[in-house]
Amino acid sequence: MAYLGNPAYTMAVLEKHGFHFQKKYGQNFLIDTHILEKIIDAAEITKDDFVLEIGPGIGTMTQYLCEAAREVVAVEIDTNLLPVLDDTLKEYDNVTVLNEDILKVDIASLAGEKNSGKPIKVVANLPYYITTPIIMGLFESHVPLASITIMVQKEVADRMQAKPKTKDYGALTAAVQYYSDAEINFIVPPGCFMPRPNVDSAVITLKIKQANAYNVKDENLMFGIIKAAFGHEKPPVEITDEGFLFRVIRASFNQRRKTLANGLNNAPTIPVAKEDIIATIEELGYPASVRGETLSLEEFARLSEALKKKVH
Repeated sequence: MAYLGNPAYTMAVLEKHGFHFQKKYGQNFLIDTHILEKIIDAAEITKDDFVLEIGPGIGTMTQYLCEAAREVVAVEIDTNLLPVLDDTLKEYDNVTVLNEDILKVDIASLAGEKNSGKPIKVVANLPYYITTPIIMGLFESHVPLASITIMVQKEVADRMQAKPKTKDYGALTAAVQYYSDAEINFIVPPGCFMPRPNVDSAVITLKIKQANAYNVKDENLMFGIIKAAFGHEKPPVEITDEGFLFRVIRASFNQRRKTLANGLNNAPTIPVAKEDIIATIEELGYPASVRGETLSLEEFARLSEALKKKVH
């Protein structure tokens, strides 16, 4: 039975193995059984599921996942935690621990081997410093995903779920919402962790869009779109180069205080003359002074397609 959500047991395990937290891995272990149960519920884990856990730590959430899922693979980068995990997970025969960097793991092959290539569920308590690379790595690797349920810094969760024309709307928002439907499940205060972080966290679920709403012609560029959907039966914009689309989005938010036109003009990845950028923005019905956070994802798609025709 899962027991590590209890602070006393967590301390006992850490002392038994002489474990010391390492700042470079951003380690904050959950010590609240109620939160752990809510994460399992939010992820909708069943006995039919294969689950990939990123950063199991001492195995706290792993225990809960093992009891709820058919099989779990936990990827842990910290070698010092391997003997701890051997100890805390010894009662479970449906878990495999991989001592690897998740950014280097061939998750597609793992899904093929463990889940016959069917969509998998990802659950993680992510270190704040590497949240975005991990999320984007999952999206861009063409891994068959059903959902991603993660604990992240609340500020990051707010950005993932943000609406156009708000201060939190940015490049991460556009990418996450292009691939998935994002929903914040609940907020987690610092007191639920050991050691305590300085900010609130949030559990957010990204349900991957299984229907491709765009007729994508090139999925090999940096932001290869494999799960794009806006809820339309017919795509509102045909994307011919999704890599260029995401370069446009990134350039639009690289310098927050600049106008959209200046952000695009200053980006070496957008080889379009400034007068053409301004003309294109105005053709879309916006003033030249508009900022990137004003545009919706669909409007960015239209802007990208129009600018692509003016690349010099």
